[in-house]
Amino acid sequence: MQIGMIGLGRMGANMVRRLMKGGHECVVHDRNPEAVAALRAEGATGATSLDDLVAQLAAPRAVWVMVPSGAATEETIASLAERLAPRDTIIDGGNSYFKDDVRRAREVGKRGLHYVDAGTSGGVWGAARGYCLMVGGPAEAVERIEPVLRTLAPGRGDIPATPGRDGKSTAEQGYLHCGPAGAGHFVKMIHNGIEYGLMQAYAEGFDILRSASSPRLPEDMRYTLALPDIAELWRRASVVSSWLLDLTSIALAADPDLAGFSGVVQDSGEGRWTVQAAIDEEVPADVLTASLYTRFRSRQQHNYGEKLLSAMRKQFGGHQEPK
Repeated sequence: MQIGMIGLGRMGANMVRRLMKGGHECVVHDRNPEAVAALRAEGATGATSLDDLVAQLAAPRAVWVMVPSGAATEETIASLAERLAPRDTIIDGGNSYFKDDVRRAREVGKRGLHYVDAGTSGGVWGAARGYCLMVGGPAEAVERIEPVLRTLAPGRGDIPATPGRDGKSTAEQGYLHCGPAGAGHFVKMIHNGIEYGLMQAYAEGFDILRSASSPRLPEDMRYTLALPDIAELWRRASVVSSWLLDLTSIALAADPDLAGFSGVVQDSGEGRWTVQAAIDEEVPADVLTASLYTRFRSRQQHNYGEKLLSAMRKQFGGHQEPK
């Protein structure tokens, strides 16, 4: 399938590589000409502008937007909508707020365009591992881009199926049409809220393990523990094993004292939106709310657990601490 990709950053470029490996024709554009040139050298078709990108795509077009959420996404989608034709599809794969998706779908729909929101998880490892895709939008548009979704997703055989499932859901292939406009990013928002809580649990647990040697404890109850080895141990048949624990093990093996991290932990929006959704729905979300507040606190004081949060964010998403 032919598809356009706008935004060739940490995730967009790797998504293009995975798509090309899967046999898709990719027309790519980025504000950075060097990013375009790099993918052109690997087989993509480069575009110097949005006009150039649209001109090189055959109708009905499909264009995936992978730029930072907020103003950059708003501007890109608005500019793109002016250049596309009825039955073309705009796919927002960034971390947009689901209410913005509902509004954008309504706006571009007036032009006869389809709008699909695709919550995308996989970080910098997605090129090799695949991406978990949470998709919202009209069924017609989602069905048309399904070849792209299948290629980007991990695939059915990578993870054993859950006993008792009938195997009919695409969820087992790593992507799911969650519902109408905004549903994909709503599910991704909650996914990231849960991620905050999981990361916080690991961070606090390892902070307690590290503090087991504290002189405040009785001498016969002090333990100097090898945290990298414990993380590696828990990856094997433990009920707390996960990909986040895999990444924690990588981070601790490289820097057991986490000296390369200050402990400042950013939040990219989804955690706040998740807590707001919990308030709107009157659903108690104690752990997710507390984990968000911990990130706020990390910008004022730092402990080992907060350094580990930063280390995990760098491992899965390539996120750098602010200087």
